[in-house]
Amino acid sequence: MGITLEEFDRLSFDMILMSPPCQPFTRLQKLPKYILLENVKGFEVSSTRDLLIQTIENCGFQYQEFLLSPTSLGIPNSRLRYFLIAKLQSEPLPFQAPGQVLMQFPKIESVHPQKYTMDVENKIQEKNIEPNISFDSSTQGSGKDAILFKLETAEEIHRKNQQDSDLSVKMLKDFLEDDTDMNQYLLPPKSLLRYALLLDIVQPTCRRSVCFTKGYGSYIEGTGSVLQTAEDVQIENIYKSLTKLSQEEQITKLLMLKLRYFTPKEIANLLGFPPEFGFPEKITVKQRYRLLGNSLNVHVVAKLIKILCE
Repeated sequence: MGITLEEFDRLSFDMILMSPPCQPFTRLQKLPKYILLENVKGFEVSSTRDLLIQTIENCGFQYQEFLLSPTSLGIPNSRLRYFLIAKLQSEPLPFQAPGQVLMQFPKIESVHPQKYTMDVENKIQEKNIEPNISFDSSTQGSGKDAILFKLETAEEIHRKNQQDSDLSVKMLKDFLEDDTDMNQYLLPPKSLLRYALLLDIVQPTCRRSVCFTKGYGSYIEGTGSVLQTAEDVQIENIYKSLTKLSQEEQITKLLMLKLRYFTPKEIANLLGFPPEFGFPEKITVKQRYRLLGNSLNVHVVAKLIKILCE
């Protein structure tokens, strides 16, 4: 059941948390004291963002924009998102950098916020670089049985090694369950065979994982990391000359890694949900992944609210 603008105006509130479209805000008669807005990366260079900024400026808000990921709080999960906080006041925010997007949480005592920023006025669009995808020569031409893969560049390997060496970020093992039957989360042989070299594989001692999306558990590429639970197996030995083997031999080798999906509870842990958080039993695993993929990192939002209200 919806709520009309008239009914909304009669409510008593100090803060609005929202994700665009946010047109109703532009017609409110009673303004909130605080606003916290979230959206995906790219919103900061959109026309909708420009309209939003124009509106809140006209309403008398001081604001600051951010591009933040949980890794800045020591959480081993990349989930870069756009945030805006706004405060109804005449004085500028103590960390305000007009026209810029902060790339880290502000240190209010800092007098050099520009070193953490990117210039929004330049509207810099990142290049949409396609993965280096190719067919292995040993399977090319075999139709649906061909294995599609991409080669990791030296730069990508170096970046992952740097992430795993960052002691300011916790290890994944701090977020894992230890009392759940994991057999249902193991990747099936068919998925292993088809997507072996597309997987982002992490171990419990890693300090990184890629963003988990709503398609996790149903789709493979770009939906989230998978966990190697056989830590005594060297992944390099498994993948060496893998595509030169028969399909049966490939599956045998890949199964040695005991790769599994992260459980919904583990993803919730990485997103900062409290230990007592859980889903009703009637919610399927697929539905849980979808809900979590559309969620926010609780710790990031909580810190922004704290900064906003100080």
